[in-house]
Amino acid sequence: MAPGRSVLRVKLLDVVLPQRCLVCRGLGEAVCRGCVERLPRLRAPLCERCGAPTAWPVPRCVECSGRRLAFASARAAVPYDEEVQRLVLGWKERGLRRLASLAAELVADTVEPPPVYVLVGVPPDGSRSLRRGHEPATALAEALGRRWQLPVAPLLGRPSGAHRQRGLSLAERRRNVAGTFVADGPVPGRVGLVDDVYTSGATVAAAATELRRRGAREVHVITFARTIRRGAR
Repeated sequence: MAPGRSVLRVKLLDVVLPQRCLVCRGLGEAVCRGCVERLPRLRAPLCERCGAPTAWPVPRCVECSGRRLAFASARAAVPYDEEVQRLVLGWKERGLRRLASLAAELVADTVEPPPVYVLVGVPPDGSRSLRRGHEPATALAEALGRRWQLPVAPLLGRPSGAHRQRGLSLAERRRNVAGTFVADGPVPGRVGLVDDVYTSGATVAAAATELRRRGAREVHVITFARTIRRGAR
């Protein structure tokens, strides 16, 4: 298709099917600037290890205390509330790939660049990747790599797809992803592991375990959003 015809087609689609904000449903961008500015950010005080909001800084919070975590730290930009859930759903399932750039903007505005040599996105299982046609975590890693001037490497694979995590208990989530990642070594000493959402920490912990098995001394997790559990403080 000629470039002029492609632009005309996009303009016609905007008239016939005008875009609405995923958060407020107003006409305009996929996420309007007003909604971007209103999204709450996850700022200090936080748990030093898993990044959960706390009443004051603590080395380990109720949520991660007593767990063997393969990552040195985890940080996210926004809480995974109902509004952010709609944004993530549009990004991951509706193919709105440009939202990876918006997610990276919010992460870079909120999270300090991690002390790492390379970034790696958490790969989805094969069936999900084929269905979506894109890898959201890898796209976020690439967008952050440009902002933080860090290289992005495909260090992780996921040859044996796990069942979906949705609806599983915390213990079931950990068992579900244990051993599902394979690292293509050698792995640098400090790695930034990027994913779209930190829910229970099971997926990033399993990925971090494999990265450390193949040579990483420290793994720092960066996600766009994270679930906030009551009692995490």
